[in-house]
Amino acid sequence: MTTLLWLRQDLRLHDQPALVAAACQGAVIPVYVLDDAAAGDWRIGGAQRWWLHHSLTALAAALKEHGSQLILRRGDAVAILTGLMEQTGADAIHAIRHYEPWWRNAEAALGERLCLHDGNHLAPPEHVTTGSGSQFRIYSAFWKGLQEHLPPEKPLSIPDEIPAPDEWPSGDTLADWQLLPTTPDWSGAFDWTPGEEEAQRKIAALDLEGYDDRRNLPAEEGTSRLSPHLHFGEVSPRAVWHASDTHDVTFRKELAWRDFTDGVVLALPDYAGRNGRAAYDKLPWRTGAGADADLRAWQRGCTGYPIVDAGMRQLWHTGWMHNRVRMITASFLVKHLLIDWRAGERWFWDCLVDADYGNNAVNWQWVAGTGVDANMFGRIMAPLSQSEKFGAGDYIRHWVPELAGLPDAAIHDPDASGQRPDAYPAKLIGHREARERALAANRKVR
Repeated sequence: MTTLLWLRQDLRLHDQPALVAAACQGAVIPVYVLDDAAAGDWRIGGAQRWWLHHSLTALAAALKEHGSQLILRRGDAVAILTGLMEQTGADAIHAIRHYEPWWRNAEAALGERLCLHDGNHLAPPEHVTTGSGSQFRIYSAFWKGLQEHLPPEKPLSIPDEIPAPDEWPSGDTLADWQLLPTTPDWSGAFDWTPGEEEAQRKIAALDLEGYDDRRNLPAEEGTSRLSPHLHFGEVSPRAVWHASDTHDVTFRKELAWRDFTDGVVLALPDYAGRNGRAAYDKLPWRTGAGADADLRAWQRGCTGYPIVDAGMRQLWHTGWMHNRVRMITASFLVKHLLIDWRAGERWFWDCLVDADYGNNAVNWQWVAGTGVDANMFGRIMAPLSQSEKFGAGDYIRHWVPELAGLPDAAIHDPDASGQRPDAYPAKLIGHREARERALAANRKVR
């Protein structure tokens, strides 16, 4: 018996229930299909494509060590998988369940030929529901409901054998997909090693001492930096859970947040494109030349707010941004500049190596105040005081070299201290003025 193993955001051999099930049935043909058309506007962005290239390279090498191969195809996933079944005589397709709307559509189209397995969550989102059986829309309630399903099962081992077919179907070469940037190659500062081996190394070395405090300090390496590995499924959430200490509740809550966001998009598939609170459809976002210029300044890290600019430059240069700074930069775009959160969401989608459909949308709507579980719009983060509170001085010096010579007393707000260098831009708008404008816009929603 021959089966296909359909790989998507589950690019690993450890704790791979679809692989384990397929290997028990006979010969396994692992397949990855790059289906940009199915995702439409949500085809993976530039930074993700860089990661995908290297992750697939690592996975192909790991499969080869186990006497297997990775077959690459590009196009309509449903049509390609159906064709491969006919060509190889495969009896079934095994895959881990996904929750992005385009993947759910593809899963439905494949019908009974597809054997789905749960493996990318602490607990299947369909199982963590309210008393009425619906998806949780408030995280605190979700976390409470999740307790009934914890701890998650222990991770599965790699099968002792991955049986190979008598004949392998043809596939594309990874170079043909041209996933890597060339003109220009903007990935030179990406300090990442994609792949399952690196993900396993990180969870083995996981140090969560003081995590609750250190995770908020941009100048320190206080986060796990596992997010892109989790997004691409190079490590499973339950493997990370069991690698963390039982006392690391904050870390585990953040791990569970990923499950929560998939539950939100399961209930609201178009959440990445529409306000969770319909009342905010009336909010008068800024548009036109001035707003466009401010958006470009935000994207380039030239707003005149050092903590914002440091974050946006870190994002561009490394494909990642510190979580505390993600909130500050997002709040600045939405509330200081009064620019629609969807513009920021799309920029993050293209620039983040860990951009995730559910996580990205839920996080942006939480900051914007437009989501089903969100911070109030009127709670406007003060980037200058946030920068000082969380000790971002050295972080700013690293990413905004124009300010590297400023002392701690001046670096968070060079304008106010009278020490802004000529090479660094003035503020696009003052904090008080921006706050008053945002609150006035919010009153129109009410």
